[in-house]
Formats: sequence, C-alpha cells, structure tokens
Amino acid sequence: MRSFLKTKTAIALALVVTAGAAQAEDVEVLHWWTSGGEAAALNVLKGDLEGQGIGWTDMPVAGGGGEQAMTVLRARVTAGNAPTAVQGLGFDILDWANQGSLANLNDVAAKEGWDDVVPAALQAFAKVDGEWVSAPVNVHSTNWVWANKSVLDANGISVPTTWEEFTAALDTLSAAGVTPIAHGGQAWQDTTVFDAVAMSVLGADGYRAAFIDLDEGVLGSDDMVEAFERMAVIRANVDDNFSGRDWNLATAMVINGEAGFQMMGDWAKGEFLNAGQVPGEDFLCFRFPGTQDQVTFNADQFMMFDQGGAVSAEQAALASAILSPSFQSAFNVVKGSVPARTDVSDEAFDACGKQGMADLAAAASSGNLLGSVAHGHANPASVKNAIYDVVTAHFNGEYDSATAAAELVDAVSIAK
Repeated sequence: MRSFLKTKTAIALALVVTAGAAQAEDVEVLHWWTSGGEAAALNVLKGDLEGQGIGWTDMPVAGGGGEQAMTVLRARVTAGNAPTAVQGLGFDILDWANQGSLANLNDVAAKEGWDDVVPAALQAFAKVDGEWVSAPVNVHSTNWVWANKSVLDANGISVPTTWEEFTAALDTLSAAGVTPIAHGGQAWQDTTVFDAVAMSVLGADGYRAAFIDLDEGVLGSDDMVEAFERMAVIRANVDDNFSGRDWNLATAMVINGEAGFQMMGDWAKGEFLNAGQVPGEDFLCFRFPGTQDQVTFNADQFMMFDQGGAVSAEQAALASAILSPSFQSAFNVVKGSVPARTDVSDEAFDACGKQGMADLAAAASSGNLLGSVAHGHANPASVKNAIYDVVTAHFNGEYDSATAAAELVDAVSIAK
C-alpha cells in the first residue's frame, strides 16, 4: 500500500462524543454551494454540527462546476493553509489523495459501517487503496430535464419520451414566442447537456466505450456526429443572452415561465423548491428522451484535508454527521439529490426524489449507472477539460458536427 495518506489515526472515536463545545474548534469548509437551494441544503449540515458545539467557518466560492473552488484550493494548499474540509468531485478527490493531502477516515468508516451502505460506484471515488479519504454527501444524476408545467399545458405539450417528440415540443414553444430551452453558456453546463445527448444516441455501452474507455473509434463515429447534430438543435433553441449565464439563473427562467425546459442535474430541483414550487403541479422532472433507463451521475463528497497530524475530532464529527441516515435524508430532500447510502427510506422525498432513487437503483442493478463526463466522474480532469473545449467550441459555432467529432478524437488522444 502506498504511503500517500496518514495511515494511522491517533484519535479515539470516543473523543468525538465527549469533546465539549468549549474545546471544539471551528471547521473551515470550502465549497461552491452558493445558490438559494444549495445554501438551504448546506444549512442542514451547519445546524447538525452546531448542535455538537462545533462552529462552521464558511468559505463559499461561486461556480457551479467547482473549477473556481479548485483554483482557490490549490492556492491554499500551496501556501500550507488547507481548509478543514473541501467539497470535491470524482477524479479530483483521487488526485488530492495521491498527493498525500487527505486525512484517513477509516476509523469513522469502520465504526459506522460505511462499506456496507455506500454503493461501489461512489466508493471508487471515496477510497484509495482501501482507505476512506472522503465522506459522500449525495448522488446527483445529471440527465434530467426540468419543465414549467403551465407553459407546457398552455401549449398542449406532453412530456416527450423520444428525440422526435422533444424537437416537436421545441418547435411548438418557439412558434408561441417562448424560449424553448433555458441554458447557461459555460463549459460545464454545455457538457452537462452533452452527457445526456450523447447517452441518448450512443446508449449506455457506447457512452462507456467513448467516455470511460476512451475508445477512439466510438469518439469519432457517425453516432458521435449525430450527437453533435442534436447539440446544434439545442443551440438553436436557447435565447441570445445565454453566454456566461449561471445555471440557477437558467433555472429561474423555467420557474418564471420565461422558458419551457432546462437540461440540468437534479440540484436544479432545489431552486424550484426554494421558490415554493411543487413537483407535478408547478414543474415536471423527467429523464432526457432516450435515456429513461440510464443514469449519468456525480457525487458530492467532503474531503478532509490533513491538518498536520491525525484526523481531528471536528473532522471526524463532520464525516460522521455527513453519513448519518438522518442527515442523508434531511439534506437530500432539500438539495434535490438522493442519499449516498442505500438504506435510507424514500418516505420524506417528493415525487422527483422518489423517481431519482428508483432510477438510481435500477441503473445500478442493470449496469447503466455511469459517471458524468461534465462532472468529473468519467475521466480525469485533463480529459474532461479537453472534452469541454470541443463541446463548447461546437456549441458556439466554431466547428460543424463532423469536425467536432474528429476534434474530439484528437483532443482526448492528446489529453489522456
């Protein structure tokens, strides 16, 4: 086993229980949950820790994909001043672990049985060489479509189940003077849409071959050209002011009836709920047409950074709080995601949450649960960023679809 982690933990877990409020220190938490719905969800965790006498020093860095947060983190670590805990995704977590930056959470994990309740697909990004280095908060699925029910009803549109039905709905909304698709022109948002579009064309096996196995034959295939063609259709149905728009502002367009649809991960649901809307009555959630039995996912986790010794009592308490069943339910009900534990009841979840939990279980059992390209769970950052560049260049009209597929092959080949 490599010695990149602090493999011995001097803390007794009893200390977590007996540490008094006067002795507890604050935890400094770096994250990018800055929208209204995300902030509401984060308050659940803050409240849990405050109940244990542990203060919370907030370090929010806006930017829905986390790129800005990782830039800030690198500067902090370089300066020898790492935060206590940091929100992380996928391969970024593994990179920090391999650099020897993360504390070992095995004692907490063993005491609380994380191995038995956290799905293997999540453990792949939470453990390195058998050692827990982060605490999973949730599972997000990214191939959702969100719709304003009143707008669809007013235009006689039913939930589309095929690409052809979806494009017909876009045409209907455009003819009615409604922006068909709310979108923010940022690389991670473009690629979030591309995740779903590519899956709808390639299927689960083709998606795996292209973006996880990095098979150049599939990356440059006619099917990939078709995926880019569909992206061009989507580009033609967003408004002129999409460039640089934050994802939650695009969600607000749907909430306010200014647009019919948004393709976004299930964190968008938190914005609808924060606005007092009810699923099935005010808004609709459904899988991107053609991906109904497939799920692309990402999972937010909190990495505990090595503070110059054994994991602290506060870090252990934070990790324990994150994986507690009560928190997993309370947090994910608000956040829009689903629990990172398999033993949490869906009783408290709304219709979209129940569907998300059922979809996740079905996809995991069928082998159709696959990491999201856009959110760092399909391939390392260098490859992800290369794909970002091609997808965004195509979305902004720099490449036609055939050229984009060819550029995708070249970009991935260079990056991997």
